[in-house]
Amino acid sequence: MASIWSQAESNGRTYYYNTLTKATQWTKPEELMTPSERALANQPWKQHTSPEGRPYWYHSETKATTWEMPEVYKNALAQTAQPSKPQIQAPQFVAGGTSSFSSQPQQRDRDDYGERIGQDRQIGYGQMDVNGTRGATFDTQNDPHYATFEEGEAAFISLLRRQKVQPDWSWEQTMRVTIKDPQYRALKDPKDRKAAFEKYAVEVRVQEKDRAKERLAKLRADFGTMLRRHPEIKHYTRWKTARPMIEGETIFRSTNDDTERKQLFEEYIIELKKTHIEREAVMRKSAMDELVHILKGLNLEPYTRWAEAHDMIQSDDKFKEDTKFHTLSKSDILTAFENHIKSLERTFNDERQHEKNTKVRRERQNRDRFLDLLSELRAAGKIKAGAKWMNVHPLIKDDPRYTNMLGQTGSTPLDLFWDVVEEEERALRLVRNDVYDVLEDKRYEITPKTTPQEFLSLMSTDRRTATLPSETLDLIFARLHEKVVRRSEDDKHATERHQRRAIDALRSKIKHLSSPPVSASTTWESIRPQLAHLPEFSALDSDDLRKQAFEKVIRRLREKEEDIAERATDRGKRDRRNGHYDPRERDHHRERGGRTPEPDIYEAERRKAMADRERQYNHKAGATGLSPPPPSARSRDRSERLGSRGDRSERRGHRYPDADPREDRERERLYATRPRGERELDYGGSSASGGRRRRTSDASEASARKRPRREERRREKTKTPEVVKAEEVGLRSGSEEGEMVEDD
Repeated sequence: MASIWSQAESNGRTYYYNTLTKATQWTKPEELMTPSERALANQPWKQHTSPEGRPYWYHSETKATTWEMPEVYKNALAQTAQPSKPQIQAPQFVAGGTSSFSSQPQQRDRDDYGERIGQDRQIGYGQMDVNGTRGATFDTQNDPHYATFEEGEAAFISLLRRQKVQPDWSWEQTMRVTIKDPQYRALKDPKDRKAAFEKYAVEVRVQEKDRAKERLAKLRADFGTMLRRHPEIKHYTRWKTARPMIEGETIFRSTNDDTERKQLFEEYIIELKKTHIEREAVMRKSAMDELVHILKGLNLEPYTRWAEAHDMIQSDDKFKEDTKFHTLSKSDILTAFENHIKSLERTFNDERQHEKNTKVRRERQNRDRFLDLLSELRAAGKIKAGAKWMNVHPLIKDDPRYTNMLGQTGSTPLDLFWDVVEEEERALRLVRNDVYDVLEDKRYEITPKTTPQEFLSLMSTDRRTATLPSETLDLIFARLHEKVVRRSEDDKHATERHQRRAIDALRSKIKHLSSPPVSASTTWESIRPQLAHLPEFSALDSDDLRKQAFEKVIRRLREKEEDIAERATDRGKRDRRNGHYDPRERDHHRERGGRTPEPDIYEAERRKAMADRERQYNHKAGATGLSPPPPSARSRDRSERLGSRGDRSERRGHRYPDADPREDRERERLYATRPRGERELDYGGSSASGGRRRRTSDASEASARKRPRREERRREKTKTPEVVKAEEVGLRSGSEEGEMVEDD
């Protein structure tokens, strides 16, 4: 009966397809299994192949694995093994034998196989060797037979392992060693034998690699133990430095590969570096935590600067004594400081925001309480439209609801008061409109003489205002009456202003009359006909106002003449006091009957003092070489004459009539920059103030009058003044104007 299962492949993997149910599966169906496969299928042990090609067995229940074939698995194979019977339908391949079928492909395979196995293989099958002798033949009747391909492959690999075939051998070399063994023919196909050999070579290489890894792991552990016994080897030690330290150790000599030793040493150094880095990281973290506690203990402010904080940290005893802080760099300390300052700023801002919110809440509560107070006063009639703060303040000045509002931000008590008054004003506007309507309907006009009783009686006659409170009507009347009075006063002021402007316009016309011009002696009757035709004259209603404008013009003209006469009198007095006398002024005085001014008794002393100062200046300037030659007698006499009549500035201007102004300026500059000596006199420029000179003027005048006449003549004849000591020099006033003279 044909099987309902068919075999197929997908990507090199075999799967099975049920033609009836259209189902597919990877496992082999029981209908297609051989008896041995059925027996092994019931066993918990299953054979698998590792990625390296090595077979192993896996227990599906206990999850155990083993490289060796379990006994249970072997017994199951032995029970299912049956002796092979020659069948015509299934030809058997025997090494060196022939198939019962003489097909062309099989003959070609044997030819290829004979070429691969070489001359030795051919000798083993009864062929003639090179010496003409027939080689030994093998009995094909004793060839081993295995039920499955896996069993035959395992037997062949066992042969290779028993013959100690090396993985680096070639296939021909392997055949020479194993071809005489009966298990060589455990695999019938030469391709399978070679594939099994390659699989065996891979397994051996993998095993050797595993053994090398195990050996290296053991050597690494022993090498590390040896290096740990040398504490002088640090994470920064080099191989050339450490090799003399450990080359006498037994473990060091357990391997002859110096590269391997260096590799193990480098691995150990890497481990030391990693441990060192981890230990430093732990120590650094601990130091950073301790530094945070130190910063908290310093009581820093949010605005503390880094320079100040760094000095405080460096001076801390705990920071200086603990060595773990040495692992921290300045950048680490700065980072910790910045984090601490940020936390302080955050805390400070939170507290300030909390205080701000609390203050805002408190102020809002105070404001609400004060509004309640104003509402109470409003309900009691204390606050109404037109109320004044000066009247309400005495009522609330001691109330806590008012005192709590003082000094806080936002709306002030006065602002809230005016808000309440404004509400009352809005309510009053509705009533005021009704009052206006009544006044308009009654055609009643309020005048400054209207009384409140008249207004109230008028409002009581209309039903719209009859029910209004008398206080409200009084307030409305007071405002209307005040507005009327103010309007009447404004009209009065406007009339007066217009009248003043008309008077000023007429006064301007009178002032600018040219034929004849107005003088101080002009009368109103004489000038009135000239003004009658002017519009400015007609703009004034009464003749008194016109005459008032004329009198104002005359008064201004007289004041101007008096000012001119007074200025002329003052100028004459000033000229006489300074020594200037105009003959015309003298004649004028004679005509007016004035008396001749008395002679100035201090004029001679003033001239003498000026001459002495001039001589002293010329002497000192000539000694330093900074002054021009002394003036001639003519110029000196001229300067004395000028000095007797003019003030000091005039004398300086006429000292050298023929001198160049540029030379005068240069001379003044040299005089100002000259070196002051101990014996030099000060002429009032720096040492003595004007007030001091005025205070000492009377005493100086008295002293000057008592000098002997002989000393005066001697000093006039002397060209150079006597040298006097600095402490004996005295400055005395020679006149009322403060002219200075030198005291001997």
